[in-house]
Amino acid sequence: MSTIRSICVYCGSSPGRGETYLEAGRALGRSIASHGLRLVYGGGTKGIMGAVASGTREAGGKVMGIIPRFLMNKEATESALERLDELVITDDMHQRKHRMFEESDAFVALPGGIGTVEEIVEIMTWAQLGRHRKPIVYGNIGGFWNPMLTLIDHMRAEGFVHTAHLVQPLVVDTADGIVPAILDAAEPGRTAGDEAVIERL
Repeated sequence: MSTIRSICVYCGSSPGRGETYLEAGRALGRSIASHGLRLVYGGGTKGIMGAVASGTREAGGKVMGIIPRFLMNKEATESALERLDELVITDDMHQRKHRMFEESDAFVALPGGIGTVEEIVEIMTWAQLGRHRKPIVYGNIGGFWNPMLTLIDHMRAEGFVHTAHLVQPLVVDTADGIVPAILDAAEPGRTAGDEAVIERL
């Protein structure tokens, strides 16, 4: 594990139902800032994405947004993007995801839709292939990710996760617990066990 300086957050560009997910986004942003870390995210200024970014900035943290040009007026406004500390505009989604990976030392999935699932699964795939050892977290706000976690357990039980020791996402039920869990997982000398695919905190 490497030193944690930047945390990538994948999440919905929509707010979801109620205020629970938005507040979790703001709380995670505040936690990232209070620990002196940088947020790396998809650049959106709406929904949970916007909540994470605003929470980070309001608490004095640094924010890097990475967004494809074709989404700039869909997931954000140009005036809002100008308030980010760093803005990277890519040509397509592939470039966006690769740059997010390069800039980040850990990955968090808050509630979101198909795009969020695709992003966190790709990061897990790269871990399974031995391409990185960066912490991966499911922010399981209100049990949102329980069906996904059940599916991962099922795939493992059926013999389709062949290198389970390389794919061990942390599952954290509260926004405030996510950053401490990442920092704990990244401590020198800590190695993930070989028995459980998912470690619940």
